[in-house]
Amino acid sequence: MIEVKNLKKRYGNKLAVNDVSFTVENGEILGFLGPNGAGKTVTMRNLMGFIRPDEGTVSIDGLNCFSQRSRIQERLGYLPGEIACMDEMTGAAFLEFMARMKKLRDRTRMNQLVEYFELDPARRIRKMSKGTKQKVGLVCAFMTSPDIVLLDEPTAGLDVIARDSVLDLIRSYMEEDENRSVLISSHIAGDLEKLCDDLYMIHDGKIVL
Repeated sequence: MIEVKNLKKRYGNKLAVNDVSFTVENGEILGFLGPNGAGKTVTMRNLMGFIRPDEGTVSIDGLNCFSQRSRIQERLGYLPGEIACMDEMTGAAFLEFMARMKKLRDRTRMNQLVEYFELDPARRIRKMSKGTKQKVGLVCAFMTSPDIVLLDEPTAGLDVIARDSVLDLIRSYMEEDENRSVLISSHIAGDLEKLCDDLYMIHDGKIVL
């Protein structure tokens, strides 16, 4: 479903991603483990089509992630490492805005996720903690019940109980449909060990384990 082959991405003289290759099959949760600055987010941004590889290929379901990014993004769920929300909006207004952007007709799943995370959607985003903003981002990632989900540090800023609820959400999401695929990056080894079918460790832009 997801294929990264000999990916290289440079920023100036630095190779942020250096000859990275991996695949994520249907029904698989693949973990991408590494410290901050290791190349996880750059790889995710290539998969989303936000940036173009300098070398190598990146594809999802046979589609080129850069040249065909609009088609890919229609069917993806994505949680960025740094969530950019409109601070003056309420949580409800922001989620409604995102639902319209995603052309989501049925809000049932969205509302279920709001309840699952015990969000107060009437609060303005600027008054939310980092962890609460993270939960809003997770609702956006899963609200369309997508086939493929890319999660960049999904448990960042969350306490232990909230982290477990995120891991449980991902498990139940996979149990609903055996053809779904998840790529999840984290610097927390324990989270990935509890969840993933396979695990890659990245350091200084290279797969080391």
